[in-house]
Amino acid sequence: MANDKGTLRMCEQGHSYYKKSDCPTCPTCEAERKPTEGVLALLSAPARRALENEGITTLLQLAEYTEKEILKLHGIGPSAMPKLRNALEEEGLSFKK
Repeated sequence: MANDKGTLRMCEQGHSYYKKSDCPTCPTCEAERKPTEGVLALLSAPARRALENEGITTLLQLAEYTEKEILKLHGIGPSAMPKLRNALEEEGLSFKK
């Protein structure tokens, strides 16, 4: 059923939600799997998924990439970069040059 919120959908876990786009991600499932600590906890769901899909789950792994490489990942936007830079700097790390 479509309305101004979008189309009513149900995920595999049985959560009902509305979406305007064709993105299949359930917001309830995404919120449940969001980490509570670490670099991935700082990010929005799309940015977190982009890093996870690339196999990046730690700051040491992130430091193996250039900023340009990270920005090319679908889901990483300009607002994620300062968070990533700060997290790296706090651990004495940086993006690869």
